[in-house]
Amino acid sequence: MRSVKSFIAAGAATLLSQAAFAADMAIAPPPYAPPVVEDFGGWYLRGDIGFSSQRVDRLNNRLDSTLTSSVQTNNFNSAGIFGLGVGYRVNNWFRADVTGEYRGNSQFFGTDRNTFVGGVGTDTYHATKSEWVVMANAYVDLGTWWCITPFIGAGVGGARVAINGFTDQGIVSNPTPPGPALAGLAFGDNVAKWNFAWAAHAGLAYRVTPSFTVELAYRYLDMGDGLTGDLRAFDGTNNINNPTTFKHITSHDLKLGVRWDLTSPQVYAPSPLIRKG
Repeated sequence: MRSVKSFIAAGAATLLSQAAFAADMAIAPPPYAPPVVEDFGGWYLRGDIGFSSQRVDRLNNRLDSTLTSSVQTNNFNSAGIFGLGVGYRVNNWFRADVTGEYRGNSQFFGTDRNTFVGGVGTDTYHATKSEWVVMANAYVDLGTWWCITPFIGAGVGGARVAINGFTDQGIVSNPTPPGPALAGLAFGDNVAKWNFAWAAHAGLAYRVTPSFTVELAYRYLDMGDGLTGDLRAFDGTNNINNPTTFKHITSHDLKLGVRWDLTSPQVYAPSPLIRKG
């Protein structure tokens, strides 16, 4: 009997020593996983530069009612775009910002070949146009591949359209009754007016670092109408309430932008290895 008790006691001691040895062993480390970056969104600043390709549907004047027909050709030179803004990235797919930009001087050249009671004439137009544009924009990011994120967006706001140095040189080449060609030159005072404006955006964003992103974007911008002052002759005479309206000014813009995130993403690393003793 004594030998059985001794055997049981020895076995129990062995089990206890093995349990204590196992407890003193290091806890096995978990499999390695890279740090998890949580993107919670946040505020950002932006800057943009670019150039424009602008259009106007036609030039209107109240004296157009006297014309039998009118065929216009109107063109703007390209102009620079310079903008700044502040925005908020809500999550990985939605963000919004408010931007203000200056659109530099664009030279305007136009012609109007018309017929009217008393002759056939041609008008040649010149002017300079510039704008200040303030917009509230919203964007949807469509996913990210190799750090490149395509996006679309829309914006609404206001455009201050300024028409400066407008001139209208007219020539009547076939007057009735027959006689020598007639020529005249009219001027319009500088006018700036605010209009409702809206825009549609599309582009690609490349995330260089967690806090710095570069954008290449296209924008269609509708800025409403431009306006001149009453037209007057070189001697100062004018017809009252006789401005020229630039009807429906639009622009196709190509822009290069940068964004600086003001909120750094939070990084979570695995818990440290814990050893007993």
